[in-house]
Amino acid sequence: MSRYRFVDSQSAAYGVVAACCVAEVSRSAYYDWKVRELLGPSPAELAEAELVEKIRKIHTDSDATAGSPRVTAELRRNGYCVNHKAIERLMSIHGIVGVPKRRFLVTTLVAEEQPPLPDLIGRDFHVGAPNERTCGDITYIRTDEGWLYLADVLDIGSRRVVGFSMADHMRTELVEDALKMAAFQRGSLAGATFHSDYAEVCNKPKNHECACAA
Repeated sequence: MSRYRFVDSQSAAYGVVAACCVAEVSRSAYYDWKVRELLGPSPAELAEAELVEKIRKIHTDSDATAGSPRVTAELRRNGYCVNHKAIERLMSIHGIVGVPKRRFLVTTLVAEEQPPLPDLIGRDFHVGAPNERTCGDITYIRTDEGWLYLADVLDIGSRRVVGFSMADHMRTELVEDALKMAAFQRGSLAGATFHSDYAEVCNKPKNHECACAA
């Protein structure tokens, strides 16, 4: 609610002078607003409202990714003579924010020369005995200093992350360090089945016994 609308809503009960004092507006400014309300929106206000609707449509059509530069360019293509600072101001006032699409990084490369490998755990990811079935993956996190890669090892039986490692690369050491940590935490992973997408990174099949981390 604007200050003038507050005064208008409270003036009947407390008087215009008291309401203006509380709202910290002058009586002359309130009466000017009252006249403008009676006359209705001005041509400039109607034009601005129409422009805001155009901005909203362009923003919506872009899946909410368009910021003020793209919106300004699109409006100009549609015949509107607009200034980018004015569009930026209107978008800010009405909470229209362009959200850039997330950048994705390919972390898994298909080894086409390798034959299909069997799924040794049979897609069974239910909780069971610990130290028998483990799984892992690599994820990546965008930071101000570049991509950070995180490899993890999850014990399917206990649902606990028993190993992880972080680095600025996806070389074999990233996975080996995560497996070594898991082996240290569990005492040994000898005989456990490891299911992952690490094959392209560590040159091991997607399902293998974790003797390398024993």
